[in-house]
Amino acid sequence: MFGFFKKDDINTGVDEFKNTNGAVLLDVRTKDEYRSGHVPGSKNIDVSEIDKTTQLVSDMSTPLFVHCLSGARSSRAADALKSMGYTSVKNIGGINSYSGPMEQGS
Repeated sequence: MFGFFKKDDINTGVDEFKNTNGAVLLDVRTKDEYRSGHVPGSKNIDVSEIDKTTQLVSDMSTPLFVHCLSGARSSRAADALKSMGYTSVKNIGGINSYSGPMEQGS
């Protein structure tokens, strides 16, 4: 009943990404935000350039786990990726709730 109000949990999403063969963890924040700290193994494509995902991931069936700072941009990005033809896209929310290790730099 309360599942409808459940917010996407990035920690669960990152675990799912790590356990999904061939998956891509997509951080759709700006390059500067990404450099300041990101989830290890994530790839950065700014939401404003989401159409460039095809250069990084050509197989439309590749599982994509998408996040940003709070979950708003990743929601827009996930919708755009689905419109582009990607068939396995999951918005896992915002890195501001992430409790795992972080990397800095590009």
